[in-house]
Amino acid sequence: MHIPDGYLGPRTCIALYAAMLPVWLVSSRRLDKALKIKRLPLIALAAAFTFVVMMFNIPIPGGSTGHMVGGAVVAIVVGPWAASVALSIALALQAMLFGDGGITALGANCFNMAFIMSFSGYLIYRLAASGEPTPKRRWAAMFLSGYVAVNIAALAAAVELGVQPALEQTLDGRPLYAPYPLAIAVPAMMVPHLLFLGPIEGLGTALIVSYVFRTNEELVVERGRLSTRPLWAALIIMIILTPLGLLAAGTPWGEWGVEEVKTLVGYVPEGMQRLAGAWKGVMPGYGMGGISNVLAYILSALLGSIAVVTVIYLLGRPWQRR
Repeated sequence: MHIPDGYLGPRTCIALYAAMLPVWLVSSRRLDKALKIKRLPLIALAAAFTFVVMMFNIPIPGGSTGHMVGGAVVAIVVGPWAASVALSIALALQAMLFGDGGITALGANCFNMAFIMSFSGYLIYRLAASGEPTPKRRWAAMFLSGYVAVNIAALAAAVELGVQPALEQTLDGRPLYAPYPLAIAVPAMMVPHLLFLGPIEGLGTALIVSYVFRTNEELVVERGRLSTRPLWAALIIMIILTPLGLLAAGTPWGEWGVEEVKTLVGYVPEGMQRLAGAWKGVMPGYGMGGISNVLAYILSALLGSIAVVTVIYLLGRPWQRR
């Protein structure tokens, strides 16, 4: 779901950056309340979690791969506004440091995963778990939240990619950017999410949020003091295990390099050729020269988590002073 550079035309990129600006502005203001009840460590932890969990690639039938996003997890635990900030920072650092997702498409990726997924996941959970839910109903609400939220986000990405051939084309009618129309993009994106990635996201959401609530019931959004030590320990274990994500071969649908696109459609769209790879990241593909892929992946997860936490704390200082 990380749309790369070259897949979206300028009008789409600008429109989705513009759509995210008020979300980022309101989210930063809403964080004042969250920080007054000492939630900065939890928000930093949430951002690092989303960064790391997206490194666990999962093989799906057809030779493609996908991964959990964790938007519903973060939204349920810290609220949708804080979740939109946490996910936006994680996505921005993924793009800038590792070239995972495009810089020009960052607004779109944040719109899909930080905004749509956070708010839909939170609202679904609150509705499904309203009143005084039994443990089973709360668990089902968590599963439903993750499952539906990731599919809504995937549908948004599919539509953004699928409208490109109609919005941006050459004089002879060839697509300038993403080459597949809605009739192909929507089913190609939605079938894997509905059948495979959605259930994984739902199950992961239920298991992780249940663990969070069992570890410290005060981590529920409305409450105050908390202890995050067990959660930091869990994050460290996740970082160590990230090389499991290397076992999945194949490229997620809609995230191909230009050579793969040429193989698939017979040519590389002009706009995609111009923008693809414009920014490859400081450590492209979570790799480091001269270091084994396994160690490089672990170090990337560690450095990325440190970067995410650092940014959250740096931003948290002015938030706390307001």
